[in-house]
Amino acid sequence: MTDETLTPRQVAEELDVTVRTVQRWVADGRLPATRVGGRVRLSRSSLGSVASDHPAPPPAIRTLLIANRGEIVQRVVRTARRLGIRTIGVHAPDERAPDGVDLALPIAGYLDADAIIAAARAADADAIHPGYGFLAENPSFADAVVQAGLTWVGPPAEAIAAMGDKAAARRTAIAHDVAVVPGYDGEAQDDGTLASAAARLGYPILIKPSAGGGGKGMRVARDPTALPWELASARREASRAFADDRVILERLLEGARHVEVQVLFDAQGHGVHLGERDCSAQRRRQKVVEESPGPWVSTALRERLGAAALEVAAAVGYVSAGTVEFLVTDDGEFFFGEMNTRLQVEHPVTEAVTGRDIVADQLRIAGGEPFGFTQADIRWSGHAIEARLYAEDPDAGFLPATGRLLRLRWPHGVRLETGVREGDPVSDRYDPLLAKLIAHGTTRRDALARLREALDETLVLGVRTNLRFLRWLLNQPVMRDGEVRIDTLADLPPLPPPELTEGAWSAGASALMQAGPDDPWGGGWRAAAPPAVRMRHGEEERRVELGDPGGSEVAVEAGVAHVDVEGQSLEFSLAMAPSIEEAVRHAAAHAGGSAALTAPMPGRVIAVRASEGASVQARQALVVIEAMKMEHAVVTPLAGTVTHVAVKVGQQVQRGDLLAEVSA
Repeated sequence: MTDETLTPRQVAEELDVTVRTVQRWVADGRLPATRVGGRVRLSRSSLGSVASDHPAPPPAIRTLLIANRGEIVQRVVRTARRLGIRTIGVHAPDERAPDGVDLALPIAGYLDADAIIAAARAADADAIHPGYGFLAENPSFADAVVQAGLTWVGPPAEAIAAMGDKAAARRTAIAHDVAVVPGYDGEAQDDGTLASAAARLGYPILIKPSAGGGGKGMRVARDPTALPWELASARREASRAFADDRVILERLLEGARHVEVQVLFDAQGHGVHLGERDCSAQRRRQKVVEESPGPWVSTALRERLGAAALEVAAAVGYVSAGTVEFLVTDDGEFFFGEMNTRLQVEHPVTEAVTGRDIVADQLRIAGGEPFGFTQADIRWSGHAIEARLYAEDPDAGFLPATGRLLRLRWPHGVRLETGVREGDPVSDRYDPLLAKLIAHGTTRRDALARLREALDETLVLGVRTNLRFLRWLLNQPVMRDGEVRIDTLADLPPLPPPELTEGAWSAGASALMQAGPDDPWGGGWRAAAPPAVRMRHGEEERRVELGDPGGSEVAVEAGVAHVDVEGQSLEFSLAMAPSIEEAVRHAAAHAGGSAALTAPMPGRVIAVRASEGASVQARQALVVIEAMKMEHAVVTPLAGTVTHVAVKVGQQVQRGDLLAEVSA
């Protein structure tokens, strides 16, 4: 009996892969082929050589453990429940169980891979969804899940590793004729080599962790004098966040747009893209507002971006949902940045305009199902915009904010993704994202209007947020006109401070009196005069008569009234007599001869840059605090001599704690 010969298309149909995959096997020499009359022919007996490249699909997912916390857990639960999949949640010992899951188990921590896999086994789960962050892009964890006999809802470990190494990812893009920003991605990491590379590339230079993502650890050096400090800072943050301090250098492409393409690949080798998202509205490399489609992306540019994204992802054998990021110039030239091998935070805007459920796609792909659709079946409808609500203080340089969520009011008419509820604490241990608001409209103008209305309806009391900033940002002409670039937010005029009306002061005073003991003297009563108390907000104190609070929203906890002022939760308290030490420090500061540096947020001291007696320049960083895996430098406002250092490396500090003192 002679061996049957097959065409590449017949082999593709038999193995349920694409013709392109078969052609790649032939080109790589993994699948023997012959030519008959100029046409490629393959023997059926040779198909065993690639059988291991295309294993039998895993069984359908019945029970899913979600190895994450916050809003992404609720997002995955919603889809899993619709698909009839049982869900398992996990939580740290000092956290409440996540809402909506069928079973919740405590674990030592979200980075404890062994504990997560043990929890999956204990709950009889057959699959793990990593969400984003934590272990989502850890190839060792992905491999451990598979080795434990569980289904990994994500790309293969090899693809995660290939794209996770940003230097290797750049080289992959170059090998497939996808342009990259001029840079240095070599193995040599000594300061001299990097300084020489920066000089050759030309300043300003962008420093990126080679093993990182999500904007963490990125630094900009605008001249050679700044390079050593920024390199050290980038390495520290990369080491803590990714356990790898290697970096790559790229010439900073100023005025570009950040555009990313959503891709999907099934296990049979079929790949499609779902269009682009414009994520240019960023602050310190952290996304704030995202939208789809890009307000300026033409059909031709979308096709070129999509083709490039599919080319890069296919090169590493990608499977599941992923995102390929590009920087795009005004003339339509684009450069590969990196690939995020996970579900993106901003995926809802793509779902809104395509009608697809990307989490459902992930689960079906992980269960071995082929697409059942092609690129030609993808359609886009309308426009979607997402705003991220962060626990951060715009009036303090957007530093992370902590506290307890005393009151929440969410809007109607838009999609809301959140994992928090009233009473939840907000700490500095995790990412500050509280919620995402996604508005969809027939046009971009409609979507913007709906999002503005939703933000106006939103209320958060007890923790400072960027809500007021988001309301302001969406009304800026550059946002309204769709002209935001990656450096636009940094160049906008500062957000004006909130107006502290008499109504806000009165609301805080009245709420504190109502929450306090039933004592007419303690309530500010005075003979022959309106009742009044002395109140404090920040450094300001004033006598406040107890009157009409003017309809202000207020929540009280531990002697502090949290009042909604233009969308910001501001703190008011009864003013107490200052201690002798505070009075002396206050007098010295107002004399203009000294400055007391205090912690702007809770965190851990990771560097002290000056000792007592040292001479310092104005704006020099004296103390560096780490919060939420990001570094924040505390600088002196004046030149002079360090007279007192109150902290040491490794010390935990709270907001307002004294760090150091400087005298002119």
